[in-house]
Amino acid sequence: MPKMKTNRGAAKRLRRTGTGKIRRMRANKSHILTKKSKKRKRRLRSATLVSAGDLKRMKRLLPGS
Repeated sequence: MPKMKTNRGAAKRLRRTGTGKIRRMRANKSHILTKKSKKRKRRLRSATLVSAGDLKRMKRLLPGS
């Protein structure tokens, strides 16, 4: 059986934590930032965990990590 390939698009966007959860960056921080509040933009800078409903699909995209 051939090796499983990592989805390269997912590998650039997601990181596995030590406990096996997956970290991601938040959306909506690329443009049209003038109308967003400082508080909102500051919150968008921090990473967060992938939700439990999506975790299984994301792990399938990152088999090697």
